[in-house]
Amino acid sequence: MASRIEAAGKKEIESAYTESAAAGRWRSVWNGVKRDRYLYLLMLPGIVFFILFKYVPMWGILISFQNYSPYQGMWASEWVGLEHYIRFFSNPDFLILFRNTMAINLLSLTFFFPLPILLSVMMNELRGAKFKKTIQSIVYLPHFLSWVIIVGITFLLLSTGEGIINQLLAAAGLHRIDFLTNPNYFWGLLTVQSIWKDAGWGTVLFLAAMAGIDPQLNEAAKMDGAGRFRQIWHITLPGIRSVVIILLILRIGHIMDVGFEQVFLMMNGAVSDVADVFDTYVYRLGIKQGQLSFSTAVGVFKSIVGLILVIGANKLAKKFGEDGVY
Repeated sequence: MASRIEAAGKKEIESAYTESAAAGRWRSVWNGVKRDRYLYLLMLPGIVFFILFKYVPMWGILISFQNYSPYQGMWASEWVGLEHYIRFFSNPDFLILFRNTMAINLLSLTFFFPLPILLSVMMNELRGAKFKKTIQSIVYLPHFLSWVIIVGITFLLLSTGEGIINQLLAAAGLHRIDFLTNPNYFWGLLTVQSIWKDAGWGTVLFLAAMAGIDPQLNEAAKMDGAGRFRQIWHITLPGIRSVVIILLILRIGHIMDVGFEQVFLMMNGAVSDVADVFDTYVYRLGIKQGQLSFSTAVGVFKSIVGLILVIGANKLAKKFGEDGVY
């Protein structure tokens, strides 16, 4: 009897201790929120944005398991299970879409991603403040141009009849080149356009990371006889490694997203076999043909692949001793 009473007393003490610890944690969290209330107010618009436009629309995933009809609504539409997914994976277009999407993104990852790092290192080595700001403004400028303007400039330069490049080739007695209608050039053109438009803007985070490197490290390296290239290799690049890894992980997560507007504007009948990607496919079937459930299934597939790639890349980064995204 005494042992039972003693055991019950221990349970009450443990329960009271657990409740007290939980209350202490909540009190600590509340004090932190109260102390940093203005910072949380600054976060509030972003939080509301993500809730309204990222999380609430996730309910729309349900229509990928239905023959959705806008007139019947989500709950009254016929449920068909995995029918749209089976149809998508068994469609001959799937392999073509997958090939085009992966090829364009791998080219971008190989040539576009490293370029802002190189550009950042070069701009960081500039010594004149005014000259440095001028260069930064020049390389940032294309980012603020729309894809309509970028594609328009591309047509003016490369079109077979009126393009400046082909006119120069013709004036030199050379054959005109079908840059815009030859499938062999399409993926390369997209990569060059992306580099010209966004490589400069991609340097913002890298330059900010370089600004946080302790200048005393460079001074010590100079005293030890290290030249500029040695300082870049042993100080600058290791100093921004964590930023590079995080951006690379996030970029891998978007490997199924090509950029609808750029591809859609550059696409024509002659290059459709290498230009059709998941984004244009969803637009064509979902918006133009009204196959909302099927196009939603395609979008869900893209999201799942992106999530798997982010998790895998993050685990791989942590395995090699990096911080990762989370």
